[in-house]
Amino acid sequence: MRQKAVSLFLCYLLLFTCVGGEAGGREGESAEDSGWGPSWRTLTYMAVGGGLGAAALPALGFTGAGIAAHSAAAWLMSWSAILNGGGVPAGGLVAMLQSLGASGGGSVLMGKVGAFLGYSAHKYMESKKKDEE
Repeated sequence: MRQKAVSLFLCYLLLFTCVGGEAGGREGESAEDSGWGPSWRTLTYMAVGGGLGAAALPALGFTGAGIAAHSAAAWLMSWSAILNGGGVPAGGLVAMLQSLGASGGGSVLMGKVGAFLGYSAHKYMESKKKDEE
C-alpha cells in the first residue's frame, strides 16, 4: 500500500511539474484558467485508472493463493489446458498472470498501466473538448 501511495504521489508531482499549475491562482481567475483544474482532473483519471488496474488481476481470479475457482482465470486456465493437450504451458499467458497475481508485483505493474491508460483517456478527452471549441 505504501509503495502505491508513493507511486501515485510521484505521478502527481510529475504532472504538476509538466502542467505548471499554480496552487493559489490570481484574483478573478478560475481554477481552470490558472492550470490547477486540469492537473487535478488528470490526477483523478490516473488514480481511477490505477485503482482499476491494480484490482484487475485479483478480480479476474489470479490471487496469491492460486487461481480462484469459478473465475475468469479458471476459465482461461481450462481453455489453455485444452488447447495445449491437457497441461498449462510454463511461460504461457496463464502462468505469467498467475505469477504476477501471486507475487503482488502484478498489482503494482497493472496499477501503473492503469494510471497510464487513465492519463491517455484524459488527454483524449481534453483534445476532443478543444476540437469542439
